[in-house]
Amino acid sequence: MILDSLAWILAAIPALLLCVISIELLTGVLAPGRKTALPPERPYRAAILMPAHNEAGGIGATLAQVLPILDDGIRLIVIADNCSDDTAQRARAAGATVIERNDPGQRGKGHALAFGRDWLRGDPPDCVVILDADCEMSSAHLRALINAAVQTGRPVQSCYLFRTRPGDGPMTQISNFAMLIKNRVRQRGATTLGAPALLGGTGMAFPWALITDAPLATSHLVEDLVLGIDFARKRQDPLYFEAAETWSDAASQQGTLTQRTRWEHGYVQTALRHGLPLVIEGMGRLRPGLAWFGLSLMVPPLALLMSLGLAALAGTTALALLGATAMPAWILLALMGAVALLLTVAWARDGRRIVSAATLARIPLYLAWKIPVYLKLVRKRETEWVRTRRDGEA
Repeated sequence: MILDSLAWILAAIPALLLCVISIELLTGVLAPGRKTALPPERPYRAAILMPAHNEAGGIGATLAQVLPILDDGIRLIVIADNCSDDTAQRARAAGATVIERNDPGQRGKGHALAFGRDWLRGDPPDCVVILDADCEMSSAHLRALINAAVQTGRPVQSCYLFRTRPGDGPMTQISNFAMLIKNRVRQRGATTLGAPALLGGTGMAFPWALITDAPLATSHLVEDLVLGIDFARKRQDPLYFEAAETWSDAASQQGTLTQRTRWEHGYVQTALRHGLPLVIEGMGRLRPGLAWFGLSLMVPPLALLMSLGLAALAGTTALALLGATAMPAWILLALMGAVALLLTVAWARDGRRIVSAATLARIPLYLAWKIPVYLKLVRKRETEWVRTRRDGEA
């Protein structure tokens, strides 16, 4: 009986999390994709806030992509935030409106966005779009995103993806695929299930009435995720809008690892703090979508989830060999097999241009590559925002 209890306890949490992601993946691969927003009777006025910290090496190329897609109703404001290089000068030379913020004691993207939002108060637009300094959108997708935000009166998250380029290493490509699973397939599935969208930090649009008093000025590692939770609790559920895509080039392999370390540490800390309370709050307020939002938030990043599943499977198998019931091990094996199958189906539908089948076969190596991220989570968690080094930077 003691061994049986230990086996069920060991399997319980990984099995629950694997069930949640299986349902989201299944719903995501079966649900139809892109929905479009109706064109307005008049073009809405919008402002793009682009926070930029020491982006001199790439801001010119980004603005060369973004400025031509703007029309008379959309303005771009670059926030040169605590820069020690000539980001501001290069952005002005490219034709952007630039505001500069210098406050080393308040670091992080959230403070930069609050600064930009406050600068807009003198002439507020209908909608504020947040776009990172290494991201791009098409003109049609940008307008569709703005229309969706103003027409629904809700925060709207576009489909944010990383582009795979020739020469990207296999670990970077698999990381890009993991982001596609999170930002396209699971977002699509969760939306179909009635849950609010997870805000991804870029390619986001907010009606002015919502963003004007939003708690932006934080130093949190995943300020966008926390902001989305705040909106969801206020019944202003963020909306996932797959018809608009935001693209970014992946960083170098080492830069990708640094970026994922910061994001995953912030995500796990946020999930531990807010996941279960959101489930309880959703059930207590008869809001099943909010409860699922909490369950979805509790699912760790894909590599960590599969690592936890493998560890639990090894533990329950060992207990079975010592005489415990083998049922927990069989359940974990079935759930992990289901997740692997659904990931394969998701790759066939959405991921072929992100990663090849041959590269995808290296997922076991990817899990090993991520071990330092998880060891740091236990030994020395990231607590401060660190800018990701761009490809080609020293």
